[in-house]
Amino acid sequence: MLEKISNIVFTKNRPLQLEAYLESLYRHIPENLLNTYVIYKVELFDEQYSELFKKFSNCIVIREQNFHDDFLKLLEHIDTKYILFGTDDVVYYDSVDFAVIDETFERFQSDIFGFTLKFSIESLGDGGDNANEITVAGQGVYKVNWKNAQNRHAKYPFELNSTVYKTALVKNILSYVGRERPLLKKIFPKESLRVNFLRKILSMKDFLISLETFHDPNSLEGYCCRWCKNHKHKFASYLFFQKLCASAIQVNRVNTSTANPVDGSNKHTVETLNGKYKQGYRFDLEAIEKFKPKILTVGQQYFKLTKSR
Repeated sequence: MLEKISNIVFTKNRPLQLEAYLESLYRHIPENLLNTYVIYKVELFDEQYSELFKKFSNCIVIREQNFHDDFLKLLEHIDTKYILFGTDDVVYYDSVDFAVIDETFERFQSDIFGFTLKFSIESLGDGGDNANEITVAGQGVYKVNWKNAQNRHAKYPFELNSTVYKTALVKNILSYVGRERPLLKKIFPKESLRVNFLRKILSMKDFLISLETFHDPNSLEGYCCRWCKNHKHKFASYLFFQKLCASAIQVNRVNTSTANPVDGSNKHTVETLNGKYKQGYRFDLEAIEKFKPKILTVGQQYFKLTKSR
């Protein structure tokens, strides 16, 4: 029997795109393998999100109050062997046999950092960044050493996008970056008067920034990735993969604090797309399955809508 996977997905102001993520996810990964958790930043379009969550009633929805604490509380209660992260601008269009993933983790315990669904030999550029092919459960699987990779994606080990990690690894990384720095933790115990005072005079975001810890999905990814890169000796060297199964389709921006090239236009603002969503338009999954992306991040040429019945 295959192990369960906790799928943690982050969303803000994108009900149409979140629906595309969930629909495509369940097309290509058996639903009975997944425990799906949605950390939902409440801002716009709550009515549409409410309808969406009724449709996907199997999802456990966490309405974000304080991202830092919400995420750590969720992580603390997860007891599955694996975690798969996702964001609401990602769409799946292919699948990998999860028996292969499970066996890869079992056979290469000292080598494997994660098994990603967002790499292919072609997407890694000329020579596949020296990826090596092996056979697992009768199927071809590749591995690339993220510690000396040249491709900008391959040398970025921790990402909140379509990579399966051991839950123990994620908890280990977060034990370093999820709380206050050790010195600050000694000086300012979590519930001390001094911490409570700082919380009152600073916004939660500024308070967490002052402690050099994460406050949203982007900073969560950034701090974790930076920790891994700065402490390479603590971690296994290889990202394993089989084929490109999912891509981020960047057509709108919901986080203006992080530089992120966007390929969309006025017709792809979150307000415009929510209007389309209310009119019955949905992401065209059949179109992207016929015209599959070749790289991890793509633009509006892959963003097709169709009127649902």
